[in-house]
Amino acid sequence: MFNDLRETVRAYKERDPAARSTLQILLLYPGVKAVRNHRKAHWCYEHGLFFLARLISQASRRATGIEIHPGAKIGKRLVIDHGMGIVIGETAEIGDDCLIYHGVTLGGTGKDQGKRHPTIGNNVLIATGAKVLGPFNVGDGARIAANAVVLTEIPANATAVGVPARVVRIAGEKVNYAAEVDQIHVTDPVTAELAALREKLEQLEKQGNTSER
Repeated sequence: MFNDLRETVRAYKERDPAARSTLQILLLYPGVKAVRNHRKAHWCYEHGLFFLARLISQASRRATGIEIHPGAKIGKRLVIDHGMGIVIGETAEIGDDCLIYHGVTLGGTGKDQGKRHPTIGNNVLIATGAKVLGPFNVGDGARIAANAVVLTEIPANATAVGVPARVVRIAGEKVNYAAEVDQIHVTDPVTAELAALREKLEQLEKQGNTSER
């Protein structure tokens, strides 16, 4: 347990420039509290104590603004930045060294049975407001941009953008730390297609004007 706490504190210090001290991280960061509470709730869930597990998770949600179902599986060194509004479903799985921002949902589509929620690999970044919905995999080192809606599998080391999300880049090198992701300088493929269509229309209009003369 103490090793897990040390690793968590180190991960926050590496990825959050606002993290100033170990005490601050352990006592004041809602993401740390939410994951620690989830470990207890998940233990109860695994041992058939479903009411107690749910009680712990709901109390944690009220205290932190982060809702993690007791059945979800969470790996090591998860960093939750701010965290308000995060929802993680019952059959969701999160690997090691992931970074999740506020407003993220790891949910289902409402039509699946059994495994209903996504499986997130290692070193994955999920940016502010992103929704990952369905029982598919998000590969190691993937990057999901802010407000993206992911409905299909994302390969390892890929960057997904847009609504619905599309893969716009697959890195040639493995991403070692999710915090290295650039959340700003990404291009929505739908926006790029619309710009190309607009340019084509302008060219056709010019050709039409020329032929009329």
